Amino acid sequence: MAIASWLFLAPLIMCWSTSFAITSEQSTLLALKSHIIKGNSHHILAQNWSETASICTWMGVTCASPPDRVTALNISNMELTATLPSLLGNLSSLVSLDLSNNNFYGDLPEDLSNLPRLRALNLYNNSFTGFIPLSFFNLSNLQTLIVASNLLRGNIPQQIGNLSNLKEFYGGVNRFSGSIPTGIGRLRMLQYLYLGSNMLQGPIPEEISTLENLQEIGLSNNSLSGPIPVGMFNISTLRIISMIMNNLSGTLPSTMGHNLPNLEYLSLYMNNLSGRIPDSISNSTKLFQITLQRNKLSGSIPHSLGNLKLLDCLHLFGNQLTNDAPDQDLTFLTSLTNCPKLRDLIVSYNPLRGRLPPSIGNFSTSLRRLYISGCMLIGEIPDHIGNLTDLNNLDLTDNDLSGFVPTTIRGMLRLQGLSLSKNKLQGPLPDNLCDMPELSHLKLGQTLISGPIPNCIGNVTSLRMLHLNSNRLNSTLPWSIWSLKDLLELDLSSNSLIGNLSQQIEDMKVATYINLSKNGFTSTIPDAYGSMNNLMIFSLASNELQGSIPQSLGKMISLVSLDLSDNALSGEIPRALENLQFLTYFNVSFNKLCGEIPSGGPFKNFSYSLFASNEGLCSALDFPCVDRCKNKKKKNGRRIRFVVIVSVTVGALLITSFSVLSWTTRRRRRRASELPSSHDIKVMERFSYQELKQATDDFSEGNLLGSGSFASVYLANFDDGIHFAVKVFDLVREYGCRSFERECYMLSKLRHRNLTKVISACSNHDFKALLLEYMQNGSLEDWLYCDGLFLDIMQRINVMIDVASALEYLHHGCVKPVIHCDLKPSNVLLDKDMVGHITDFGITKLLGEEDSVVHTQTLATLGYMAPEYGNEGVVSSACDVYSYGILLMETFTRKQPTDDMFGGELSLRSWIDAMLPNAVNQIVDSTLMREEEEHYTEKMQCVSSIFALAMACTVQSPKDRMNMKYVLTALEKIKLRIISTLGSIEGC
Repeated sequence: MAIASWLFLAPLIMCWSTSFAITSEQSTLLALKSHIIKGNSHHILAQNWSETASICTWMGVTCASPPDRVTALNISNMELTATLPSLLGNLSSLVSLDLSNNNFYGDLPEDLSNLPRLRALNLYNNSFTGFIPLSFFNLSNLQTLIVASNLLRGNIPQQIGNLSNLKEFYGGVNRFSGSIPTGIGRLRMLQYLYLGSNMLQGPIPEEISTLENLQEIGLSNNSLSGPIPVGMFNISTLRIISMIMNNLSGTLPSTMGHNLPNLEYLSLYMNNLSGRIPDSISNSTKLFQITLQRNKLSGSIPHSLGNLKLLDCLHLFGNQLTNDAPDQDLTFLTSLTNCPKLRDLIVSYNPLRGRLPPSIGNFSTSLRRLYISGCMLIGEIPDHIGNLTDLNNLDLTDNDLSGFVPTTIRGMLRLQGLSLSKNKLQGPLPDNLCDMPELSHLKLGQTLISGPIPNCIGNVTSLRMLHLNSNRLNSTLPWSIWSLKDLLELDLSSNSLIGNLSQQIEDMKVATYINLSKNGFTSTIPDAYGSMNNLMIFSLASNELQGSIPQSLGKMISLVSLDLSDNALSGEIPRALENLQFLTYFNVSFNKLCGEIPSGGPFKNFSYSLFASNEGLCSALDFPCVDRCKNKKKKNGRRIRFVVIVSVTVGALLITSFSVLSWTTRRRRRRASELPSSHDIKVMERFSYQELKQATDDFSEGNLLGSGSFASVYLANFDDGIHFAVKVFDLVREYGCRSFERECYMLSKLRHRNLTKVISACSNHDFKALLLEYMQNGSLEDWLYCDGLFLDIMQRINVMIDVASALEYLHHGCVKPVIHCDLKPSNVLLDKDMVGHITDFGITKLLGEEDSVVHTQTLATLGYMAPEYGNEGVVSSACDVYSYGILLMETFTRKQPTDDMFGGELSLRSWIDAMLPNAVNQIVDSTLMREEEEHYTEKMQCVSSIFALAMACTVQSPKDRMNMKYVLTALEKIKLRIISTLGSIEGC
């Protein structure tokens, strides 16, 4: 009877069990759905995941049949924004979970570790934060783990070695820190390892060499150091090695190619690798890309590279590679002509010191880019170069090439960029240049080319950039040149060109840069120029121009720089130019101008030197060497002005009285919440010495955040979980007590989002401290120089805008200008949102203080100190502007002004000055951008503008420096240029 009952009930029990499982999994997915569609009821999953339908029919859901259990969930690329519910751990039969390319956020739920059958977990390109739960590493069946492109942080734990079946681990583009765990060496099944774009540091563990199935390894854009493990070059399965942008050192083993028969891609650029490029590299016959640029490699370029028949890309620029025999043919080029698929060959900026061989014409038709600039090349450009009929870009800039531009270039019909500047080429510009239908960039500046510009130049309608500056060109400009309606940049400066300026220049409506300075142009400036709305930089300096400055120039709304100096211009400066809100440089010195210098708009920021040597000019402003304008109005005008002044004065007094009364009332109401001034600091007892001592662990080294000349800063952890920074002043030092008093006073009076906020204070006879807002991300100095920390271009611009905003407030937003006096990277702190704050007001000045000379002679930081500050003790807002300029230079070069490379006549400023504007790539922080990346040129132009701004901040004379109002405006404009160029802030 019992058996019969069991036989009857068993099917019912099984049916009930299955029904329960489906209901449980359905509720799990419905919970996920509720997270997803919250606030978005129109999402496709809101309609598709219906309770009335089987979950096995839902979009993205895959079930095993039978017994209809969910085995795969794929809701990738659905623009989902939600957190992950912990109930996902109930999908116990799940084998594959793909949530990639959405916007899931929050911590990863530990319940995902309850999926024992899970083989593939793909969380790529979301916004998950926090750590990877340790329990994840108990998923013994996991084969694919993809968490790349999130916001995950912390160390990669040693427990990763527990995933014995793992074949793919993609963890790049996160915030992982620490070292690569040696436990990775236990992943014997691993084939793909990608940890690029994190904050990893330390050596690459030797244990990686034991991964005998490894096919691809990517560790780029970290702060890894030390040599590459030699054993890694014995993993015969390796196809891709990518470790760019680290601090790797050592040499490449001479046998590296013997055991890498499958290697296809070798990318190690922007490291500190030294030694020779091994000849054995040619044994890896499948190699199609080798990028070793920006290292310290030396010796000759191996001829054996010519045996790589699949080689497509060879980048070796920025090393110390040499030629086999100095001053002889570059024979390695002859070897590389045997690579039939070679498309990109870039060996610029190596001391090759040799000649271009005739065999250069033997490269296959696959060659698209050939860059050999800055290589000390000598001799002539071989006529055979004309055989490169499919070449797109040829760059031989900055060499010692002589002779003529070969007429054979007429055969290079696909050429888009031709750069031969900074050589000793001579003779006329060949008419053959006009036969290149795709030529867009022609750079032949700073050579010895002479004669007229060919009239046929107007036929090259594809031209976007024409640089023929600093040559020996003469005669008049061909009229056809003005028909280049798509030209963006025209530089004909420093030649011997003559004739009248053409009205037709207005046809170049898209041009952004025109430089016709240092020639012999005569006539007047045509009114038509005012229609060039996109022009940003315009120079007609050092010509023989006459007549007046056209009013129409006030319509050139994009103008940033206008130089009309050293001509014979007469008349008045048009007040219409006051409307040019982006104008930052305006030079009309050495002309015959008269009348009053405009004082509105951008003219408020211009120095007197820009108007010098115009005998008839006068100014309403106090310009040295420029007369004040005399008042020639009639007496009745004076009477009217008197009545107006009296009326305005009375009105102002009434308004002021009301404002003072209101302010006094408000101040009384909030007096209790304000920080006491320096004089009543002793009565404050909100935090006692004992409380601070306990919160800082007895002011221990472990809590020390930093120290300066007169104070040390500690992290204070209070019992309620609140963190403050405690600045303890050294009262033994002469200025310690005075620094405390001064900082109390300053910080209690100043209110700005980019200044550190004082919370409270503690003071008695032998102890003085301030409680300041704690900045979680440390100082700008940390982010510039500490391993594992990195700021991209946009982050650096944002921080510098923050600093400029604070200085603009201190100089122009206070009753009396406040001078910081000690601006440097360690005094710029970053909060949790990476917003910059100026700190350390211990030697700050209010203009007019009696003891300023004493302090300025002793306390500021060398390297950042303005010349007049250090030499004469003169304090003004221009001192801060100078320090800001140095800080701006340091932020984008990652070079301190006190670096060992600077000394004698070479300083950070003179180094940058020597490199502008044509060698910015040699001074910018090498980690900021790569020549191969998208928008490289546009980014470099923006960085060049930043350096130009820094140079203007650091001119010798304080009177010629701009003020912080202008600096802030200029930097914000540069930021807008980057955003408009790239289309988005991200990735800049």
